[in-house]
Amino acid sequence: MMKGIVFTENGVEVSDELEVAAPGPKQVKVNVMAAGVCHSDVSVINGTIPWKPPAVLGHEGAGIVAEVGSEVTSVKPGDHVVIATLANCGVCRACSSGHPTWCMRSLGNVSQPFTYKGQPASNFAAVSVFVESTIISEIQAIKIPDDVPFASACLIGCGVLTGVGAVLNRAKVRPGETAAVFGVGGIGLNVIQGLDIAGATRIVGVDMLASKEGLAREFGATDFIDASKEDAVARIHELIPMNSESAAGALSPFGGVTYSFDCVGHAAVLRNALDVLDWGGTAVAIGIPPQGTEVGVDINALAYVDRTLMGCRYGSARPHQDVPLMVDLYRSGKLKLDELVTMKRPIDGFQEIIDAMHEGKVARGVLEIGAL
Repeated sequence: MMKGIVFTENGVEVSDELEVAAPGPKQVKVNVMAAGVCHSDVSVINGTIPWKPPAVLGHEGAGIVAEVGSEVTSVKPGDHVVIATLANCGVCRACSSGHPTWCMRSLGNVSQPFTYKGQPASNFAAVSVFVESTIISEIQAIKIPDDVPFASACLIGCGVLTGVGAVLNRAKVRPGETAAVFGVGGIGLNVIQGLDIAGATRIVGVDMLASKEGLAREFGATDFIDASKEDAVARIHELIPMNSESAAGALSPFGGVTYSFDCVGHAAVLRNALDVLDWGGTAVAIGIPPQGTEVGVDINALAYVDRTLMGCRYGSARPHQDVPLMVDLYRSGKLKLDELVTMKRPIDGFQEIIDAMHEGKVARGVLEIGAL
């Protein structure tokens, strides 16, 4: 038996009545050492993301390979790995052309590698890392150097790839461009530092909590707006007005930012992200709202001024390329990982992290599950 966090019909609980299967031929068993607590896990608990119980939660993890299937060749027992949530096939047209987030086989990968109180229990997001040991596909295990701390490395598996990837892979922000980031949580902070890495010259963080300003600026924001007290759209147009020499499109008569990122997943926030765009600007939808959520926009406000609205799944990541890149950026001091971890708790402290998230007190809370 082992301990883990289970989503049940009655909510969520920490249970020590879990077991996990042996890995199949192309699977890897990982002893989870650390796991980040992401809003997507909270979204399962509160019903925003529909999920059938019982299921073991968690999708942002790092650990040590414990056992491999007979056909696994890329990792071996003892290897330190970041676990990617993307269980793509690796051979289809999307995967072969460098777009694994477009892989149809990466959707709906629900299996039941666990038993909970003797009954089958499913995984979540093809991963499940709020547990002492988990089973993943070989393609999801990306080896990392042994000197990268697990509590920092685990964040690469979701928050870092999603946020930084949205900037570098999807939006492809260039030096000198400007941006607004709506929502300064774990994803938003990684968007901000991705923009800083990309060379954006003006990065405006927007949040309903004034307490987020310090973190936003630490990770690269040049400006911060407390949206609980100010009209964020009007304020951004004041900060980066038409013909401003600080804006990327200095000759534009429009004003606003070149890029905006909705890291909240709310129709009103996404509409704000569109309304702050300069001529030719792009809004990137990252946050996940409830299914069926729609946003209204005057088509002329897109077509006539070359604006773009784009979605972004998992930072358009190519995990086997991007995870090593994130590690290299971290080891060179260009990517902040240690600073993202503002709260650590054992698995029994899960609710403490959830409460702190709701109160806006953490950048990322991490569960320390295994011990070396």
